[in-house]
Amino acid sequence: MAGDSIRETLAKNIKRFRDIKNMSQADLAFDAGISIPFLSDIERGNKWPSPETISKIADALRIESYLLFLPDFYEKEENKILIQKLINEFSISQTEIIKTLSNKYL
Repeated sequence: MAGDSIRETLAKNIKRFRDIKNMSQADLAFDAGISIPFLSDIERGNKWPSPETISKIADALRIESYLLFLPDFYEKEENKILIQKLINEFSISQTEIIKTLSNKYL
């Protein structure tokens, strides 16, 4: 079912970004303002978070929310390396500036 596929992608990507950022579930849950058991359920695909919670998780990971829904992109090793570099090099404000400029000029 398509919904299950999206849920699995979201679950995998939250865990991947959390691992890239070297965050524990406790760290991410605290930063996102959710409970550790709820985050654990999301990462296992057992719970479906609200759009607000997805936004809070993305903010805590310092990424754009849509990145949590991109399937298979993170399977390729070169993309994992690129994403890790970008996450570590850019703050949220820098990412917003880049996004604004690219939307305006591209």
